Amino acid sequence: MQLTIASVTSLLLSCCLSDVEGRKFISTLSVTNGGKLGDWGEVQSCPKGYVDKFSLKIEAERGAFDDDSSLNGIRLYCTDGSVITSLVGKYGDWSDQQSCKSGFLNSFSLQVSEPVKWADATAADNIKFKCTDGTELEGKGIDWGKYGSWSTSCPKHGICGIQTRVEITGRQPNRDVSGLNDVKFFCCH
Repeated sequence: MQLTIASVTSLLLSCCLSDVEGRKFISTLSVTNGGKLGDWGEVQSCPKGYVDKFSLKIEAERGAFDDDSSLNGIRLYCTDGSVITSLVGKYGDWSDQQSCKSGFLNSFSLQVSEPVKWADATAADNIKFKCTDGTELEGKGIDWGKYGSWSTSCPKHGICGIQTRVEITGRQPNRDVSGLNDVKFFCCH
């Protein structure tokens, strides 16, 4: 049996995507203002159900002569009782949970600081979600940067998965660590 590059690629994608996702996704939610630094973590999804609560890992402002990283992680709480995250930075503490009155998280907007050369940069600083019941929730992040436009909404039900892009390099002299840069959410049937 002769394997071609196309058949090997197809085999690897079908193998690995089903293991990573855990569920079938019907759409991906993203925004255009996410940062470009760091690595994408693994996709994580609720085994069943959808996301109705979230909390953020935020590093408090460190002062004028220290490196700030602001938003370092997003934790999602699923209606099946599971808790999911993707890649999470080292710094900060988890905020209290915020939840939809009823329904599920359904779209988002990311607050991002513009990249700054020769100065402290943080990338993502906060996030807002809209719930299927119309409730709007804003995270307890630091009020730096600007919110971009809203993502599209899940066509059915709500968010069931997450993937984050985080710069996690350790702090070193003259090294700026920006923390969470970007995020994608996934919708399920």
